[in-house]
Amino acid sequence: MKIKLALIVSLLFAMISCGSKRSSNTSVQTKPNIILINIDDLGWGEPSFMGSTFYETPIIDNLSKQGMVFTNAYAAAANCAPSRASLMTGKWTQRHGILTVGSSERGKSEDRKLIPVANSTDIDKKFLLLPQLLKQNGYHTIHAGKWHLSDDPMQNGFASNIGGSHAGHPSGYHAPFKNIDIVANDGERLTGLIMDKLIQALEKNGEPFFVNYAPYAVHTPIQPVDSLLEKYQTKEKIQGKSNPKYATMIEDVDTNIGKLITHLKRTDQFKNTIIIFTSDNGGLFFVSNQHPLRAGKGSYYEGGIRVPFFVVWEGKIANGSKDSTPVSNMDIYPSLLEMADIDVPIDLNLDGKSLYPVVSKKETFETRPLFWHFPVYLQAITKENENRDPKFRTRPGSVIRYGKWKLHHYFEDDALELYNLEDDIGEKNNLAKNLPKKTEELYKLLKQWRADTNAPIPTEDNPEYLESTK
Repeated sequence: MKIKLALIVSLLFAMISCGSKRSSNTSVQTKPNIILINIDDLGWGEPSFMGSTFYETPIIDNLSKQGMVFTNAYAAAANCAPSRASLMTGKWTQRHGILTVGSSERGKSEDRKLIPVANSTDIDKKFLLLPQLLKQNGYHTIHAGKWHLSDDPMQNGFASNIGGSHAGHPSGYHAPFKNIDIVANDGERLTGLIMDKLIQALEKNGEPFFVNYAPYAVHTPIQPVDSLLEKYQTKEKIQGKSNPKYATMIEDVDTNIGKLITHLKRTDQFKNTIIIFTSDNGGLFFVSNQHPLRAGKGSYYEGGIRVPFFVVWEGKIANGSKDSTPVSNMDIYPSLLEMADIDVPIDLNLDGKSLYPVVSKKETFETRPLFWHFPVYLQAITKENENRDPKFRTRPGSVIRYGKWKLHHYFEDDALELYNLEDDIGEKNNLAKNLPKKTEELYKLLKQWRADTNAPIPTEDNPEYLESTK
């Protein structure tokens, strides 16, 4: 009897012990959750934490104060598909071949002096994308919103897909949606629907998770949230930067990010979640100008490529910190690998650089050049666009930023433009002729980079080009 009693006590003790270990294992998570928030077409100065006094983003503003804001952040391209491809691959555009959206022959043929480089519209499966590597390392990967790199993001490393496809923008923001595959009630608004389904997915799945939250907003069509419209219609206007309909779309995105943050805090996940907030390119100029930056989406002046950017990780990144280091969305891939303590495969060859040493205040970057390459055409939407000419947002060319200096090189006329961004953030004063040594220094670096990366340069004349039309 004593032996049986001792055996029972021993078994009970073992069960209790195992139970406590199981509880401990589920409550302790070895890797942080990751949420990447990539807003579509949100301009550098449009969130109020970046200086806007007309557009209202109180949730985003509060979130930005809980981490580090990068004031000199850039997208790897001036329009959506190449920017997103560079983010997901961590590579320059010429390496993955997605150079623009759709055809590279944008605009009238008679206005294009050169035959542009051919464009790819699907991300090649030879690349190891960020979600694929995270999935291999135990992350549950969820895509929510715009994808634009293939027919289905589940072919590219995501375990779940909410509304993502090749679509670059919705046919409209109210259901039924013609080009977005998502279950919705008639009249339901897309931005809120995607967030609600994302939160449902997070409630069903365990940790750790990686979320690529990429709402279609604030991309066109500009369709207001009616309940918010009157507030902005009666608000004091700022010339060129106070579009009431657009403002309601920005606030709607902000509100839905608030739902996500509330969920994270309610489930006690916020403190172990890395949040990166950015935009895929500059804002659309005719919707809301990007002043003091020049031009807008599609241009390689600052208004087309500079974006809002911050990183939040409670207890790891100092609240309210700022950094003026020029950074790129290509830096997100290596940053997340280091922050999640994931080994970088030897043959991955990322072009970005981890920001973790900066955000954790361990060290500062040495000055490094940032580059852009766009060997194709992108037509203008309106004649008033602040670009080199009224017919194109971008003609073929490439750009380097190194420290405070920025050099443009355009292939059609072999033109060079040099700007001192410290003194001339609006790129109004071309110093190329005044400072020939600085111009040559940057031009040499740009040419070497193109050679090192096998960047294709269009050289063949277009027989349909009419010189008088330029």
